[in-house]
Amino acid sequence: MAKYEGGCLCGAVRYKAEVEPVNERVCHCRICQRAIGAAFNARLLFRIDDVTIDGPVATINSTPDLKRGFCPACGTTLFSRRDSRGILGVTSGSLDDPSLFKPDMHFWTASKQPWVMLDDGLPQYEGAPPA
Repeated sequence: MAKYEGGCLCGAVRYKAEVEPVNERVCHCRICQRAIGAAFNARLLFRIDDVTIDGPVATINSTPDLKRGFCPACGTTLFSRRDSRGILGVTSGSLDDPSLFKPDMHFWTASKQPWVMLDDGLPQYEGAPPA
């Protein structure tokens, strides 16, 4: 079983998960682009109870049902959390070993940046992924 650990730039916040992710996906929606400050959000999805977070975390609602968690000291975006579904998406860039991220699809590609070329052979969805 893989161990997923990571944290923020300044080290004030650390997290870990001892289980395999539910899925690993790349979201190209405009909300993720703005929240992450990048062309897409490459994230690993876990059940909330499977992730332990230590340190101070600030949150903001990017939609009524989705909270974004970040370090209040350095600003590193660490996760998105949807309590109604019991899930938490950890940003792949915040992993200690980001090479552990193995994406299985791209979604919201309708808002993908035109300079991003998707030639990895993964499934692509213009909107939300299938349930």
